[in-house]
Amino acid sequence: MSAERKVIEEATRRVLLKDYLVGESARAGFGGLDIQRTPMGTRVTLICERPGILIGRRGELIKRLTEDIQARFKLDNPQIEVQEERNPSLNAQLMAEKLASTLERGWHFRRAGHSTVRRIMESGARGCQVILSGKLTGERHRTERFKAGTIKYCGEAVHLWMGKGFYQARLKPGVIGVNVWIMRSNAKLPDEIKVKGVETRPAPAPIELPPLEGADLPPGSAVAAALAGPEAPT
Repeated sequence: MSAERKVIEEATRRVLLKDYLVGESARAGFGGLDIQRTPMGTRVTLICERPGILIGRRGELIKRLTEDIQARFKLDNPQIEVQEERNPSLNAQLMAEKLASTLERGWHFRRAGHSTVRRIMESGARGCQVILSGKLTGERHRTERFKAGTIKYCGEAVHLWMGKGFYQARLKPGVIGVNVWIMRSNAKLPDEIKVKGVETRPAPAPIELPPLEGADLPPGSAVAAALAGPEAPT
């Protein structure tokens, strides 16, 4: 088997595995997936909003899920690790699922889109974008965007600081695609330059001098004469 065919088969297996785990962990709130090959086997890390639902009592559900993955996708000694998402409002996949669920409950797409963007920005994100595609109001396909903050579309900043999530809302007129992009709160963009070793010191406070009075000055001095003003002519 050629190297190209192996790469294609591995990528196809990862996509199918992700689709399967999204369906299996829907009740637990699927937030992301990471697959790594180790000398001991294949480690699958699942990020969920409610990991207890996926693990089950005494780990029964997670054991069954591990056996199903090994039988379906022929993975070498799979080991599933479940992690809890501490801040769901900054997880793009979770927010895409919540927005799709909101649309399925009958919310207007504009209200749902603006509400999702506001919730993400209030949680501390530097920027977010929501894209809804499908039959939103009529028979024709439309695409609506809701954006706030800073969003990057290309370059290294996308791979380092941007999170992307996708989900589908199944409505009576048809299926609506929900894309959510979130820029993390700790993002450091290339155009933000900080010079090391340079400290900005506050400006010194102005020195307030006491008012000058002629009585406090020695008689006959030039300052006392200036404050006294010109003498009246005799």
